[in-house]
Amino acid sequence: MSTQARKGNTRQRIQDVALELFSEQGYDKTSLREIAERLEVTKAALYYHFKTKEDIVISLFQDLSRPIDELIAWAEEQPRTLETKQELIRRYSESLRSAEPLFRFMQENQAEVRNLSIGETFKSRMLALFGLLKEPDAELTDQVRCITALFSMHAGMFVMQGVSGDPEEKRKAVLEVATELVTAANPPNRRPARPDSAQTASP
Repeated sequence: MSTQARKGNTRQRIQDVALELFSEQGYDKTSLREIAERLEVTKAALYYHFKTKEDIVISLFQDLSRPIDELIAWAEEQPRTLETKQELIRRYSESLRSAEPLFRFMQENQAEVRNLSIGETFKSRMLALFGLLKEPDAELTDQVRCITALFSMHAGMFVMQGVSGDPEEKRKAVLEVATELVTAANPPNRRPARPDSAQTASP
């Protein structure tokens, strides 16, 4: 969704402002009253959309999870080829474009995230993507390559902030490295598994 569209959507404006405050002050130190004041709305208007801070965070993860769930469903229907896995990584990179503030929140509020239901939800999505990138009989080094490919994309959103350069060029560089890892973990001469093997593969 475009920035202009988000500004015109009260629910998403609340999400954006809450994330700003969570990042600035910490999740525990931010109150609903402060969120309402930053938005210049009444607490009653805020309660109409969200009753608690946790409700706001859960809604953000639901918004993030939707495209990831669609990506997982797509990949499960595809042949387990190297080309599919490379496309999976590319599409995941696209889905992360608007998620940087949420990942920053997770990074800066790790203890609180562990206590919220979203922690396990996010972990399950990552395990599903991991299972789709690796082969069931993958060697340990190849499993490490696949999981590193995923988390390099997350880490890149924070670490690369301190690196000079165009944001889009930096995103492409991170994607290139992630793709190289997935490619190294899936030699082209390996026979692809059936599409349903992702459901039975253990990470």
